[in-house]
Amino acid sequence: MLLLSQLNSEVAFNKLGKECCLKEYLFTKNRKAICLTILAAVLWGTSFPAIRIGLRYVDALLFVFLRFLVAFIVTLMILLVTRKITFKVHENKKLLIFLGLSNGVAYLLQYLGMNYTSAAKASLFVNLTAVWVSLFSPKLINEHFGRKKAVGVISGLLGLFLVTTNLNFEILSREQVVGDILVISAGIVWSLFIIYNKKMVMNDKDVLQEIILILLITLLPMLPFVLFSVNKLFIIPIEGWLSISYTAIFCWVIPYYLWLEGLKHISASNSTILLLTEILVATTIGILFLDEIFTLVMVIGGFLIFIAVVLASRQSN
Repeated sequence: MLLLSQLNSEVAFNKLGKECCLKEYLFTKNRKAICLTILAAVLWGTSFPAIRIGLRYVDALLFVFLRFLVAFIVTLMILLVTRKITFKVHENKKLLIFLGLSNGVAYLLQYLGMNYTSAAKASLFVNLTAVWVSLFSPKLINEHFGRKKAVGVISGLLGLFLVTTNLNFEILSREQVVGDILVISAGIVWSLFIIYNKKMVMNDKDVLQEIILILLITLLPMLPFVLFSVNKLFIIPIEGWLSISYTAIFCWVIPYYLWLEGLKHISASNSTILLLTEILVATTIGILFLDEIFTLVMVIGGFLIFIAVVLASRQSN
């Protein structure tokens, strides 16, 4: 009996040890995923001022097409150098086609919509993805929508509203229905892009291989809009090419890879809340280097976004 009791105790101890190791492993993975997602958001946040500078020299639709073309070429070179590229027919080809087309369509909707609506409203509507992802993900990929997540979404959206509008209701009252609908539609399409990226990384770990295919397909919806702008390629100054290259490499290839790595271990809705960090980065850069206005309302909005990020970082599912 004594021997049996000792054996049971040893089994229970080993089981407890394994459970503790598993929890510690998951906690470490979760923290790493949060750091990767926030780092991706910081890099994406620098894209707003970089694009603003680039659009001084390049037409908007040509700019976004060249951005993804450069991103595709850079990713292809990385895969060729590391010899990781394969030319087999991918088993998730339908999912990758959807991700590429949805990404391209969302960018087109955003850039077309920004011709008819204000930049502040565009930023607000695009970042409504935090709401759409939280609403759609429980239905599409069975993610849990808890109380912390709900509070995080509300806090993030309120902060986002304050930062982007600065309570300038004149901006919000203009009759710009067409532009508003286009940009809101872009946010909805991006929410599906985010959700199905989560599905992709759970089924396949070779994210670089996925990125190259998604980038290639992203170019397709944009192609008809830039065919008549080919002659403008030869008059783009060095400043324009620098902006295109920077946003392609440091605001897409690198952050997209980091974000996908983080998305493996946190939920799509929490990832979207963490990505609100990019608004803080974009606003800070605008204030420091582009002479944009800094107000108390924006400080309060930034604090609310920070609360949303903290809540999301403490709940991984």
